Amino acid sequence: MGAGHSHGLERPAAGSAGARHRRSLIWALALTTTFLVVEVIGAWISGSLALLADAAHMLTDAGGLALALFAIWFAARPPSAAKTYGYLRAEVLAALVNAVVLLLLAVYILYEAYQRIFAPPEVASTPMLIVAVVGLVVNLISMRLLAAGSEESLNLKGAYFEVLADMLGSLGVIASALIIMFTGWTLADPIIGAAIGLFIVPRTWALLKHAVNILLEGTPAGFELAKLDEALRALPGVIDTHDLHVWTITSGIDAMSGHLVIADGADHQALLVAARTVLHETFGIDHSTIQIETVATEGGEIRTQV
Repeated sequence: MGAGHSHGLERPAAGSAGARHRRSLIWALALTTTFLVVEVIGAWISGSLALLADAAHMLTDAGGLALALFAIWFAARPPSAAKTYGYLRAEVLAALVNAVVLLLLAVYILYEAYQRIFAPPEVASTPMLIVAVVGLVVNLISMRLLAAGSEESLNLKGAYFEVLADMLGSLGVIASALIIMFTGWTLADPIIGAAIGLFIVPRTWALLKHAVNILLEGTPAGFELAKLDEALRALPGVIDTHDLHVWTITSGIDAMSGHLVIADGADHQALLVAARTVLHETFGIDHSTIQIETVATEGGEIRTQV
């Protein structure tokens, strides 16, 4: 029996995609928290329920960003005998929590929109418009800061969607303020609010499914296990493969385990090196456990020699 291990988890913080974008997350949190205070003051001055609701949404954003930062810090703790992967999955758990909060928020927005159709609130449109425009600028800056990281880290993707949802909220408040300002039609507020809620749901649902797939150790989205099997079988000396598994530890770090059945007399070590090279160069996997087995034929039966 031969087993090959390729390790890349000794320094989880350095390998985490989220950790590489920590500074952007800090800036986004600072901007969001500062504007949250401004928006609460604006809602108090104008008496705008829409602004107050958007401030609650902004508070959710700030909480999501803070949770994402906490997850990155927590994930940086080193592996131990009890937790051999360390705390890298903390980032995925943070993304899961963010997704659940966003779905609940979408339900709340739709409920509030329904309520306001029958009882449209009085709104001071001018201060509402000024604060919403400032909020839009803040959200656009935060989105720019988080955009690159959201492509690499599920944790940052959750934070990015939080800010995206709030940016849409700012657009909705601006549109409502302009419509109310020029037409006096207060039903614009609940209608636009419902549209924002409906926009949030499918994107957040996709984030939730991605996080759950990682926690269930499913094959990474878009990864073709059949191609990995084909590439390993194509190695000289490999005659079969079985029990191939590929899963995501955290965003940007995938792992693989599997068995290679090789011909009698094949060089075990050379095949391990070749398999690791294929995993790294073709599939971007640097953490793998490969079991080597040999097969002999006797009396027409195939037996595995371990």
